[in-house]
Amino acid sequence: MTQSFRLTLAQLNPTVGDFEGNAAKALDAWAEAKAAKSDMVALPEMFVTGYQAQDMVMKPAFTAQATRIVDELAPQITGGPAMGIGHPIVIDGKLYNAYSILKDGKVAARLLKYELPNFNVFDEKRLFERGPIQGPYALGPLRIGTPICEDAWHEEVSETLAESGAEILLVPNGSPHFRGKLDIRMAHMVSRVVETGLPLVYLNMVGGQDDQVFNGGSFILNPGGELAVQLPLFDEVIAHVDFEETEAGWRAVSGEKASMPDEWEQDYRVMVESLRDYMRKTGFKQVLLGMSGGIDSALVATIAVDALGPENVRCVMLPSEYTSEHSLEDASECANLLGARIDTVPIAGPRTAVTEALAPLMAGTEADVTEENIQSRLRGLMLMALSNKFGEMLLTTGNKSEVAVGYATIYGDMSGGYNPIKDLYKMRVFETCRWRNANHRDWMKGPDGTVIPQRIIDKPPSAELRPDQKDEDSLPPYEILDDILDRLVDREQSVAEIVAAGHDRDVVKKIEHLIYISEYKRFQSAPGARLTRRAFWLDRRYPIVNRWRDET
Repeated sequence: MTQSFRLTLAQLNPTVGDFEGNAAKALDAWAEAKAAKSDMVALPEMFVTGYQAQDMVMKPAFTAQATRIVDELAPQITGGPAMGIGHPIVIDGKLYNAYSILKDGKVAARLLKYELPNFNVFDEKRLFERGPIQGPYALGPLRIGTPICEDAWHEEVSETLAESGAEILLVPNGSPHFRGKLDIRMAHMVSRVVETGLPLVYLNMVGGQDDQVFNGGSFILNPGGELAVQLPLFDEVIAHVDFEETEAGWRAVSGEKASMPDEWEQDYRVMVESLRDYMRKTGFKQVLLGMSGGIDSALVATIAVDALGPENVRCVMLPSEYTSEHSLEDASECANLLGARIDTVPIAGPRTAVTEALAPLMAGTEADVTEENIQSRLRGLMLMALSNKFGEMLLTTGNKSEVAVGYATIYGDMSGGYNPIKDLYKMRVFETCRWRNANHRDWMKGPDGTVIPQRIIDKPPSAELRPDQKDEDSLPPYEILDDILDRLVDREQSVAEIVAAGHDRDVVKKIEHLIYISEYKRFQSAPGARLTRRAFWLDRRYPIVNRWRDET
């Protein structure tokens, strides 16, 4: 008789620090696996604590509690499938990223992560000790090797497991999204399959944590790189997969193959899910934002409605004497299309009062950006007052182009708790608005059809802080600016390389200077959804005080 093994994949969404809640989710998944007569249920890396817990794992009480949760889970895992679950652990005074196999009421095996990622958002060499390369463990008829996340991005661990008798590879992950990640991830896993000749199970978590979204997309490869199973991106899923022993070795039985959305949908889903989970996991229910009639606030309002529902989103217009009538009309129309509440709080009176209060000290000076910023900071003051009064978290609306060059007012329009478009350059803001108007998915809580008026997309961007102001008065056209920023920030190109690509050197130097002098603003800015490998925060850590400039 052909031997078989049923594996349940629990592609789930833990919450950092919610040990009891995460353990309950694990037990629910185990119960489903038991009902399906599975031999094992696998949960992602660091599932007990949630991921990334960052320096929390170095707090002895935190890691001790995580270990205690695993010790309390073990006796409950009896009379059914084994459970694989990730957590931190201290062994002989050293902290490790561990994956425990619970079976028959005890810890049957414990694996320790060997390859510790130390790039982009990861800082594991600072947190954990490197574990030894361990052999496979036996469950029923099958010997399973478990490289933990980064272990499978390098050949050494997988090859050692294959050489020591592993018959399949099970890789638990906490792998966050960035644009293009799916192809990179698949290429690495195909390499491990080709090198070892073994089936590979790639299990990833889902859900948002601060700026990161773990995008799921778990899959199983058979030898030869054949895709046997593909779970969907972003959704919590519990899937049961059968393996059968053949003359050529163990093979996964072909199963579900979810389609993968394009990069525009992935980016938009990340912005929605990051806000949704940030709200849920921090306990907020409702948001508000300043609605200017411009494209950035329109997109943020749309993301908020899709994440939380229109009943939980308040849009606020804060007009001054420089606010055009069409901006008020556009803001109102967008909010109405979304079904969100919209209020109006004029700032002309408060602005006059502030101007009069400062007049004795500013007498004899020329009006400049100071007076413009007073308007922005008054708007921030009004919005924060509403946030405090009604318990609605304030969203900030600066895109990556503005965040990069400091084209935003600190303590003004930068005020807020979260920024869904923080890693989205301005030209992609335009395209994302067009994409959302043309597309609707069942995970969106907002309405179908056009939700961002075409006039908002078409009109020249303006902060409207002085008469007839346009963004291009201060900055290059966004198609030029964004290409320079992509090269300076995302690709780390030199000034000489960017000039060689066709850009004016004076313009490049100006943008470089603006990036560096705006670092202090980014240091104080709200977190936001990470879409690229060079998002501002953990991906790009620059000093605030910095006098170096590229002279090439």
